[in-house]
Amino acid sequence: MKVLETSIADVKLIAPDVFKDERGFFKEAFHEARYAEHGICGPFVQDNVSLSSRNVLRGMHYDTRMAKLVQALFGRVYDVVVDMRDGSPTYKQWDGFELTAENHYQVYVPPGVAHGFLTLSDKAIVMYKQTALYDPAQERAISWRDRSVNVEWPLSGGQPVLSPKDAAL
Repeated sequence: MKVLETSIADVKLIAPDVFKDERGFFKEAFHEARYAEHGICGPFVQDNVSLSSRNVLRGMHYDTRMAKLVQALFGRVYDVVVDMRDGSPTYKQWDGFELTAENHYQVYVPPGVAHGFLTLSDKAIVMYKQTALYDPAQERAISWRDRSVNVEWPLSGGQPVLSPKDAAL
């Protein structure tokens, strides 16, 4: 696998080795020892999967206790991270990555870094592993359109589809 540094401190873009043939493909979606060699350490204690339609925007959520490992299993999403860690050299900076079922990329999101994504395909299934159990009392969030961050979302077709919770941020 290749692990690429990003513009945000400690956020990593992972390109796993994918073995393709006439039957399809095989890849290791996670290997504890290999990922730990690159500073991606668990333990991962919860896996989540979401299904979203085109133009659904989920986020921007974070938890100071929780790291995430995110990948698209089906479809395409524009995945965004925003550094919300006080004192970080990249505080309030953002970066974005296209995650697709075809490119197999994963994003490692360290604790305190906000995460969200915009669905670019008709449907997308996104999976993410977490290093802490979800606790609504620990969740933090910023608006997807926070002017102090200015994420450039690749929107097409007007405003994104948001949950009531995300729309209220």
